[in-house]
Amino acid sequence: MASEVARRRRLVDENLLGFLSPGRCAMPARLREAMEYSLTAGGKRIRPVMLLSAGAAVWGDEAALLPFACAVEYIHTYSLIHDDLPAMDDDDFRRGRPTCHKTFGEGVAILAGDALLTEAFRVMGESDLAVRDPGRAVRAIALLARAAGAEGMVGGQDLDLAASPGGSVEEIHRRKTAALIEASAGMGAILGRGPDDRIAALRRCGAAVGLLFQITDDILDEAGSFEEMGKAVAKDRERGKLTYPGQFGMAAATARVEALVGEAHAALAAFGDEAEPLREIIRMVAARRS
Repeated sequence: MASEVARRRRLVDENLLGFLSPGRCAMPARLREAMEYSLTAGGKRIRPVMLLSAGAAVWGDEAALLPFACAVEYIHTYSLIHDDLPAMDDDDFRRGRPTCHKTFGEGVAILAGDALLTEAFRVMGESDLAVRDPGRAVRAIALLARAAGAEGMVGGQDLDLAASPGGSVEEIHRRKTAALIEASAGMGAILGRGPDDRIAALRRCGAAVGLLFQITDDILDEAGSFEEMGKAVAKDRERGKLTYPGQFGMAAATARVEALVGEAHAALAAFGDEAEPLREIIRMVAARRS
């Protein structure tokens, strides 16, 4: 089933730019170049693959879910562009190459992020699924907006900027990273026409995977290298930012990873082979080195 995860990742990569093509979205050339530069920088595509795999777990139509999967990746990419800005995390490299603002300037980078966020909602709203089943589409879009906005990712970034040694690193991680991954799983289940109990189970899996992803990132920031991560390491510790190993120690971080793997798998207990790609994602995130 690892090949099914890889196939979905390729499917997303092959379609990311199509929904932004000149025939669908006219935009200035420089803005398009900055957006495409960031979208094609690589990455694991965990969020869109999570959406497609959750949809498959309730026997949803993959082609119908694809615009939503790409939209989630647009929102994730926008967040990376903005997080890298000097006013935020101030990073010069992302996935082994200069960040968007280092390549195109801060103004264009801000606009590229703004455009990706906005176009994500255009792509979902114009999808065939939204026309056929507007109720489910609106439910999924609202879940995504909540996860990406002040209650989720944006709120998490604000807490991260204001973080103090006594703050809650897990709350920051739940908002800044886990919320969007949980929403991706929930969207796939909703759009795949899953029953409420399956939607809830897949959201629980997504929430655990999201927190797992960020804690493994914290561990890699302490123990990894630039070559593995494609960005500077140990920066969070140097800047006094909250990380799981920094607040609780490496042994506790490793134990939390193991517990989250168990939680994610437990959420899929009622599923059969149709959820095997999700189980593969859990294993991949827990074992990742980049």
